[in-house]
Amino acid sequence: MLQEIFRLHVLGREIPIYGYGLMLVAAYVACVAAGQWLGKYAGIRAEIFSGAAAVAMITGIIGARLCHVLENLSEYTRANLTVWQNLANVVNTREGGLTFYGGFMLATPACILYAIKNKVPILLGMDIVAPVLMVGLGLGRIGCLLNGCCYGERCDLPWGVRFPYDSNAYVDQFEQRELIPPAPLVQRADDGTLTLLSPNSAAMRSDPRLQSLAAESRALPVHPAEIYSSITAFLLAGLLIAYFTLPHVDGRVFALMLILEGFARFVLEIIRVEPPVWQLHLGPHSYGWSVSMILGLLNCVGGIVMWSVLPLRRQTAVAAI
Repeated sequence: MLQEIFRLHVLGREIPIYGYGLMLVAAYVACVAAGQWLGKYAGIRAEIFSGAAAVAMITGIIGARLCHVLENLSEYTRANLTVWQNLANVVNTREGGLTFYGGFMLATPACILYAIKNKVPILLGMDIVAPVLMVGLGLGRIGCLLNGCCYGERCDLPWGVRFPYDSNAYVDQFEQRELIPPAPLVQRADDGTLTLLSPNSAAMRSDPRLQSLAAESRALPVHPAEIYSSITAFLLAGLLIAYFTLPHVDGRVFALMLILEGFARFVLEIIRVEPPVWQLHLGPHSYGWSVSMILGLLNCVGGIVMWSVLPLRRQTAVAAI
């Protein structure tokens, strides 16, 4: 976890550069380059993908944020905050809080409309976007690791990650009484509830002992779900690019992406810490499904349907890359 990478000194002011935001920029640049590279072999102008990437990024961030807010609505409707403070938290994305499927669902129709306007064959454009999207997802998940969000369940394996004090994992484990921090780092609120001492509090800033305790305190080890997701996305990108270079039915690269990514996301969600929105009851056991699990399964089914109904006569042979 490394939320703040470095600081820029501009006109006497320090501007923090966050790891999450930096990886979003890297993902945008990589997606533009990958789209232009693949589009070159399909005879599509390079500037088309520069515009498409801008449309996808703007609508994707809006959709991803809306989905995250709806999935965690209680965090943005807190009674102890004013309406304006809650709204400020809704639009504050500098520390993460973007759900992939929310962005995907809003950016996809926006990009289709953009393709129609620019007279780009829709299915061919979707086939190019499929591996590009996986490249962006892979880089974005690295940003999640730097930010400390989208982490996994408890992990006792050698590669389990222990996030630092005041990280999302640390705070969640403390609130769930799984983690007992050093006593000086815990304070009792007026209503009797126990809370963690904020790293930005006056007490923490003025007491080197408290700073040392916070620096040494770590969350319990969890699965690095961000890295699992990133590796999966890059592998899928390579597979989709390989399939794109073969003679194929237009649209089936995108359909294959829906099938494989949807299934992979469903499996990865099993070891991620996400709030369940639906309970599956099997005998004495109950299994909670998150929003992303449901959407991943729907994407997988939708990809299978799309693969099946596309006309077999429309095949595209792309020059060797």
